[in-house]
Parts: sequence; C-alpha cells; structure tokens
Amino acid sequence: MHGLMMDTQLSISSILRHAEKVHKHCEIVSRKPEGGIFRYTYADAGRRARQAANVLARLGVQQQDRVATLAWNTHRHYELYFAVSGSGAILHTVNPRLFPEQIVYILNHAEDEVLFLDLQFVPLIEAIRDQLPHLKHIVLMVDKASMPDSKLDLLCYEALLEAASAEYEWPSFDENLAATLCYTSGTTGNPKGVLYSHRSTVIHALASVSNDALGVCNRSSVLPVVPMFHVNAWGVPYAATAGGARLVLPGAGMDGASLYELIDSENVSLLLGVPTVWLGLLQYCDQENRKLASVEEVVIGGSAAPMSMIRAFQEKHDAFVIHAWGMTELSPMGTLNSMNTYMAGLSQEERYKLQTKQGRPIYGIEIRIVDDAGQELPHDGKAFGRLQVRGPWVASSYYKHDDQSDWQDGWFDTGDVATLDEQGYMNIVDRAKDVIKSGGEWISSIDVENIAIGHDAVAECAVVGVPHPKWDERPLLLVVLNPGASLTKEAMLEYLADKIVKWWMPDEVLFVEELPHTPTGKLLKRQLRDQYQSVYTQ
Repeated sequence: MHGLMMDTQLSISSILRHAEKVHKHCEIVSRKPEGGIFRYTYADAGRRARQAANVLARLGVQQQDRVATLAWNTHRHYELYFAVSGSGAILHTVNPRLFPEQIVYILNHAEDEVLFLDLQFVPLIEAIRDQLPHLKHIVLMVDKASMPDSKLDLLCYEALLEAASAEYEWPSFDENLAATLCYTSGTTGNPKGVLYSHRSTVIHALASVSNDALGVCNRSSVLPVVPMFHVNAWGVPYAATAGGARLVLPGAGMDGASLYELIDSENVSLLLGVPTVWLGLLQYCDQENRKLASVEEVVIGGSAAPMSMIRAFQEKHDAFVIHAWGMTELSPMGTLNSMNTYMAGLSQEERYKLQTKQGRPIYGIEIRIVDDAGQELPHDGKAFGRLQVRGPWVASSYYKHDDQSDWQDGWFDTGDVATLDEQGYMNIVDRAKDVIKSGGEWISSIDVENIAIGHDAVAECAVVGVPHPKWDERPLLLVVLNPGASLTKEAMLEYLADKIVKWWMPDEVLFVEELPHTPTGKLLKRQLRDQYQSVYTQ
C-alpha cells in the first residue's frame, strides 16, 4: 500500500518560483564584470530567468542539450542557474582556472552548443575557438555598451534579454532528469564529469538550509566566495533562493580589500570559501586594522582549515568557523562542523581542536571508513581508513565514462583517508595517495601542514613522504616564507616539537620560493614527491 500523497516532481525551477512568490522583495546584490554594483530582487531575477529561457529557445537549445558557462559569481550567472536547468537543458559550469587544453577537452566532451561568457574570458576563448567544433553560439554577459571588438562572433546577453518575452511556462518533467554538469579537477588524467539531477540538487539544497548545515534563511546575508563554476558554488545559489536569503555575489573581486568592502557595505553574515581566500582577507584586516563586524559564521572547505585560521576568525572578528568537507561527486556537501550542544559544552581550547575536524554528516549522507580489504573500521577516532559515502546526492558514475572502480557495493570511495569518532565527527587524515607510511605507521601530512602553517613566518607549506633507507618513507616539510620573514630549520622543528608526536616530525625542512599547484589551487604533491625523492637516499 502506498501513501495517499501528491507526486509532485522536484525541479530546480520550483525553487525560483517559490522565491518569486514568498521572497519576492528580498535582495540580490552583484558586482558586474563591466564595473559597478547591481541590485535587484528575487522577483526581478525570476522575470529575467524566464527571459533567458526564451533566449535559449531562440538559440535552438533543446531539452538535455548542454549549455556552458565561463563566468564568475554574478547576477547573470545566477539567472542561468535557473534558466538553463529550468528549461530542461543541462547547465555546464566550466572552471576558467583550468589549463586551456583541459577547457577544450571539457567543452568537447560535454558537446556544449552554447557558451555564456564573462568579459574577462574573451581572450581565452579567442585562442581556442577553432578547437571547439560543437559550439554554435557564444553569448557575452555584458550590456550593449560594454561589448568589445573581438574576432569571435559574440552575442550580447542584455540585448538578447531585452528582445525576449518574460512570458515563459517552466516545463514539467521527471525529477531525475539531468540538470547540471561539473567536471572534477583532479591532478591526474582528464577531468571527469559529474551529472547532477533536478532531484539530487533540490534535496541537497533542502539539506543545506537546515540548522545543522548552513542554516540559510530569510535572516541571512550570504556571500559565496566559492566560485559558481565550483560544484554549483557548493549549492549556495539554490539554498539561498529556497531560504530567501539576501545573496551577495562578489564577481571576480576575490582579493582581501574587495571582499572586505563588499562584506562591510552589505552587512554580510555568512561567508563561504576556501582557506586561501580567507587568508588574504584576514591579512588585509590585520594590515588595515579592520574588523568583520557583521560576519557571524565562515564556512571553510576545499582544503583543511588550519587551527590558526579558526582562532583568527573567532578571536579577532567574533566569527565562528564551520569546517566543511565535500567533493564534486557529492554535489558537494558531505559533512559540516556546525555548532551544537556537544560543542557548546566544551572549553574554548577543546572547541578549537574539534573545529579542525571536518564535522558530522548532514542528513542524507552516510559515511564509513574501511581497511584495504573493505572491512568497516571502528568509530573510535583512532582507526585510519578509506572514507566511503553514499546518499541521494552522491554520484553513481561519471558522465560518459565506463570506469566504475571508485564504486563498491553501493558506496563511493572518496580517495580520502579519515577517522570517525563516537560522536560522529569525521577527520580527513590525508588523500589515500598522499598518506605517509613510515615503519608500518601512518602519518597525516595534512595534520603536520596545518600546524606548520600556524607559524607567523610561514606563508604556505607542504608535507610529502619520500623514500627512506630504513623507514620506507619519512616526511619532508617544504616551506614558503612570508615576504621579509626569516626562519631556520631548527626553529621550525622546535615550533613543531610540542605539537605533534615525535615520529611524525619531518626529518628535513627545505625552504622554497614557491610550491606547484593545479589550476584550481590544489598542491601537486606527486610532483613534489618526484622532485625530492632522493633527499633521504643520497
């Protein structure tokens, strides 16, 4: 016997329709690529999204066609989040920080027929246009006065919208229809596509607005610094729209000064982004003696949040850090370390220590750790194991990709090594390929890095395992110093001495000018291991 309930399909357009009716007067604030601040309401955004849907139809876009964007966090990009998926096509957000050859691969693999482009990326597409045979139309997301001279056949976004009707009926379709597409930015091989459905996106948004997750609601003023080309900006545009939050979009202004100006002028209460961005903001605030007076919470994901950053936000700005973890394959929210009664009962120092963990799974996500034989390990906070996940917004395979090696018995193997404790807190110890195995014991490179970065002289660091004649592998610490700072090997090791166990201590500290990164900012540890593999064996 089935329950006697209506079978209403979950669709991305339904989120916007709700906001138009219930939150019609709530504001969206956006920096424009051509300069200046743009303000409008959810009602305005809904009207322009319907116009954009009519533009797509005029350009010949049909259901399930792929439509690409190469753009920052702006109101126009926001409109396309709903216009493309809402019309039944697939929104493909492309990361402009990838290498040109990767962008060519991604656009061709997805077979994108229309590309919406920010002004800044015109030279990039000019250089690769002849390698994109599927592309039929390129739309530049500016007003008519800002259209540049270009060898590309560019259409003007605002001109197209001006000519389009706002009358548009969002179509009904199966909630499992593909809605958005995002490619991973792994350090090896070609990027892999993750294809999200309307159902998975809506459920992810509803889970994100809960108090145990982001707690986004009508009282929130949210600034997602995480780009809208990174896993749908962690789903924030959908969650903010569902909750009727004031949404502040920073455009390309990711430097400390630009972010502070926007945060301060718009009274932003919730920030979301990666540690490197927040390091720049904190440094700016220190230099200019500024305080983030309106900020209540800062969500940090993408890489581990060091203790020093958690302390700085809390003690200098009275802002609570929510450490988060996720992946492209998870839409991306997996765990969040939000405030709860357990944490509230801890001392401040105990709380800081707990905040360095990536938190507990939000409802909808199940996690476990297993050994190399696939046997589940205890949740005692000590056992290291491969982190596996499952849930309604977890990918079941890659787009146009036959390899199923990352999926086992209905679980997705994340490639991370983690611990789980009895309270349900998960702590990422390392990537499976980066964990250091020395004398039969595991060493977390991430934990050592997070402590080392807390030294005032350290701008960036990396810990890698390299071959050792006696212990198989030993950790090597590579340090980039802040401008004008000085530090010795001995002083660095002394700083670490009372903060990590003795056998985790790096055998060598090398000071370097820079560290290699992927276009998305991830450390290329494989390159470092290759470069320094003979340090202990010479």
